[in-house]
Amino acid sequence: MPELPEVETVRRGLEACLLERRIDRVDVRETRLRYPVDTTALERRVVGKAIRAFSRRAKYLLVHLVSTDGDSSQDEEILVIHLGMSGSLLVLEPEVELAPHTHVVFELDDGRQLRFRDHRRFGLVEVLSSHRLEDDKRFSALGVEPLSDDCNATYFFERSRGLKKPVKNFLMDNQHVVGVGNIYACESLHGAGVHPNRAAGRISRERWERLTNEIKNVLSRAVEQGGTTLSDFQRPDGDAGYFQVSLSVYGREGEACERCGRDIRRRVMSGRSTFFCPGCQK
Repeated sequence: MPELPEVETVRRGLEACLLERRIDRVDVRETRLRYPVDTTALERRVVGKAIRAFSRRAKYLLVHLVSTDGDSSQDEEILVIHLGMSGSLLVLEPEVELAPHTHVVFELDDGRQLRFRDHRRFGLVEVLSSHRLEDDKRFSALGVEPLSDDCNATYFFERSRGLKKPVKNFLMDNQHVVGVGNIYACESLHGAGVHPNRAAGRISRERWERLTNEIKNVLSRAVEQGGTTLSDFQRPDGDAGYFQVSLSVYGREGEACERCGRDIRRRVMSGRSTFFCPGCQK
């Protein structure tokens, strides 16, 4: 499943090549995604608009659209895209054959196409007014962005007091912090020497300081290396992400820990495979 680094990689890739482009046409080829695609709303509120900016909130890609007719009184429209479990966004020339499971195609004023593909159909394509975004149910309860200044050891320490839930589950709860995800939670906990099953409320402020730094370092490195490619993820240019070559514990059950030499173990927590080193993570 694409997590924060993958979505941020997509955002950066699209920002580099699609700013100020105008959307001339939308071709909705399949409406049955996680939430039904409103073809009428897309055609009415997106077509003819120019792309002013790309941003990200949690794992949602936000495309900021403005009118091209000079009417500044109109609300900015936000095209909200979620990649779900297997989605991708590719910028391609129109002569490139449509791949299977390409559900929405945005035709741009320079002839290129932005194509949304999602073979599992858990993704989302929707348009919202900018003033409604923060009140939308998908955004109103989200926690802090892990790479922001608001995400710090004090925030985690105070938020976790009295909680018995495992720290890995705490880090993957979007009401506390968004976009860490399974892979990056495992990697960050290993780097900080924290056992994934340790109660979040039993972690000291000093250990939260170390863990917070690891989260930021792991996510930053993943973004710089283009995200993690496990099966479906692609950058907008079609290339794969390469952070998988830097994974310390995830997917390495039975292999020796590079730090202490003990065999890496796997256990299932909340239905997710969790990888850790019993030597480094007491």
